[in-house]
Amino acid sequence: MSSSTASHATSGMGGTSVGGGGFRIGSEEHKALFCRMFLDSYDPYKPAVIDWPRLAPDALARLTGLPFWDIAVRTEESAGRRMDALAAISEDPLIREAVALNAFEERRHKEVLGHMIRFYGIELAPEEPYVPPTSPLWGFLRTGYGECFDSFFAFGLFALAKRSGFFPPELVEVFEPVIQEEARHNLFFVNWVAYMTRRQGGLARLAFRVKCLAALACQAWSRLKMARRVDSNNFTATSADAMGLDISPRSFFALCAAENERRLAPFDARLLRPRMMPALVRFASHFMPREKPAA
Repeated sequence: MSSSTASHATSGMGGTSVGGGGFRIGSEEHKALFCRMFLDSYDPYKPAVIDWPRLAPDALARLTGLPFWDIAVRTEESAGRRMDALAAISEDPLIREAVALNAFEERRHKEVLGHMIRFYGIELAPEEPYVPPTSPLWGFLRTGYGECFDSFFAFGLFALAKRSGFFPPELVEVFEPVIQEEARHNLFFVNWVAYMTRRQGGLARLAFRVKCLAALACQAWSRLKMARRVDSNNFTATSADAMGLDISPRSFFALCAAENERRLAPFDARLLRPRMMPALVRFASHFMPREKPAA
């Protein structure tokens, strides 16, 4: 995920100051900073007026052949509903406003996908009924950690698609604000988790940390099961081979980490950054064979 290491994700760094801001995690200043960041960076694009480019037959076949559109639509639907549920029970007006905007943006992502699917004639399996989580807090935590997992790798895949010409530039431009929005969502989420952790004391803080770790573990397991359901041969053919790229796992991980940093760079440096996924891929890279230099 992109939580900010296990301690950042569940403890809010124990009240240390953020960057050079001179305030403490969990303070009113911290809350104002991450909420205002989210609200003030809102992009008012409208899915209904997107001018979808006409694609050449080979580009259209590549787009419609990707195996994850069903998953993407279901994920955005679930995310919007879960964030709406948390906004409804949030007592703090500023946090409620920011979470409600987050929910709106998730629904807008689904709307973008819906317009694209209809325009290009992509066939989807029937949408499964939405099953609400056991509690709004649990649903929001699982959604936030899941988005951190998904977007870290999406940043790298999007960069590969752009670099290789897998998607034409006009289509890349359409999805750029959607991809960048995910970076905002992750930044808001890790700071919200740290803020909420720090605001609680004693057993309540411990219980919240345990719930965060449980949500993180659930999403990690969910992503592993999802990867197994996707046909590996089809995914390889429609992603790496169709993009015309031969990239090693080590290089791909490095690209994901670099894109993650680049997309977070425009936002206030005093805010906590998602750090768990970059740390995990750095650790995993130590066990991967090093690439030989070109002759």
